[in-house]
Amino acid sequence: MNGRPEPVLITIFGANGDLAKRKLIPALFNLYHEKMLPESFRIIGVGRRGDRDSWVADMREGVDKFSRRGKPDEEEWKTFSDRMQFLFGNLEDPALYKAVSKVVADDEKELGRNINRIYYLSIPPGLISQAVKGLDGAGLSKNRQHDRVVIEKPFGRDLESAEDLNKQVMEAFEECQVYRIDHYLGKETVQNLLAFRFGNALFEPIWDRRYIDHVQITVAEDVGVEKRGAFYETAGALRDMIQNHLLQVMCMIAMEPPVSFEADEVRNKKVDVLRAVRSIPHGELYKYAVRGQYGAGYSCGEVAKAYRQEEGVDPQSSTETYAALKLYVDNWRWQDVPFYLRTGKRLPHKVSQVSIEFKPVPHQIFPGTAGDHWEPNRLIINIQPKEGIVLRFQAKQPGKGMRLQTVNMDFYYDEAFHVEPPEAYETLLYDVMQGDSTLFMRADQEHVAWSLIDPILQAWTNTPSADFPNYPAGTWGPEAGEALIARDGRSWHSMPVDTH
Repeated sequence: MNGRPEPVLITIFGANGDLAKRKLIPALFNLYHEKMLPESFRIIGVGRRGDRDSWVADMREGVDKFSRRGKPDEEEWKTFSDRMQFLFGNLEDPALYKAVSKVVADDEKELGRNINRIYYLSIPPGLISQAVKGLDGAGLSKNRQHDRVVIEKPFGRDLESAEDLNKQVMEAFEECQVYRIDHYLGKETVQNLLAFRFGNALFEPIWDRRYIDHVQITVAEDVGVEKRGAFYETAGALRDMIQNHLLQVMCMIAMEPPVSFEADEVRNKKVDVLRAVRSIPHGELYKYAVRGQYGAGYSCGEVAKAYRQEEGVDPQSSTETYAALKLYVDNWRWQDVPFYLRTGKRLPHKVSQVSIEFKPVPHQIFPGTAGDHWEPNRLIINIQPKEGIVLRFQAKQPGKGMRLQTVNMDFYYDEAFHVEPPEAYETLLYDVMQGDSTLFMRADQEHVAWSLIDPILQAWTNTPSADFPNYPAGTWGPEAGEALIARDGRSWHSMPVDTH
């Protein structure tokens, strides 16, 4: 992050929600602490309960509990919170947007200049169109340069709803004003993929089908749905994680080198990847996509109940809590190289990881006694919990004779830079203030991503699973998930690679 942004007014719709408390306000306070907020800023919370004092107190509790820095200095918090204002109102009430408009006008009068206005829609998907219409009706979307709207995932729940929502958003805002946020793209390791690939001469020459056997992308969670059962019933693992997070990471791995680091140039290359994904043959879905739902088991050191027993979940639910896909990118770089994507809840560990497995050497010159277990070279990108990159390769053991062993060459952010990486929302909020859309989804990217996922969703909806629940909590998913990759003579790299 370089330099302070221009003066900004940040309006958070849904300010009473968990996202504001756990992520947005802690992120903004950390930016303030690091002098990454402009000297002139204001934060308006828009909510349906409470008043300013109760809201500020609630946000302070969130900063104490969820900020990576822990409890803030009292004087610093007071100075920060003096810039916080609360508006009580209903998203359907035009008076609410007029109140926001008045705050904007007052601030601009005080500064004597236009300010950047960010409208963060931390609200349920069904309310987004109402908020966008309200902003447009109050004249808060007209300034192409200064008005910006941030929309949280999920952006729609299928292709049709996503296109409908995008049409409504585009009636009020232009594409350059819209920031569709995916917090995974704000993680340092994900961003570092661009530097790793395109800032070094060492890796890009072998980054293709000639040298890479396959790619695995895993986002595993050890928790269940917790108190989000009612929401998760409308989503599922395919919508909640693969349509956005995992496909975005796959794009970063598979994209062609951009001509420049301009936002649209980078996003064009990502869209090209999605457009090149091979369609799943009709009638062969089971070979390319599998689903699962966790049952009772033992997870995180305690007995865990089944998904169907969670609060807000239908006792006969067919919602998947695990999904795995095998995808091919049909172009010169990746032809016939499989990309395996999987995600699930109530798995043994919380880990987000990309594992790139290289092809074996063309000719094995070493005797069979050189190694008991010969592993292919692998490049592992750890996105969480410990951000870093590990290269696994063969080395000779000390001593007489030729004995080979797999060893690690590793890089970890905290050890290399001696600083804690910023939270993803810190990076993304700063980028919105700077008007940098590189890490945000564009409308055509959303369209193509939903186009890939929609046929799977429709097939699963039309044919509910007969074997749910099909994996115990605390295991690595259903047998079908293992068969998906085993059918190709491969296996999942289940455990995070960490030498510490």
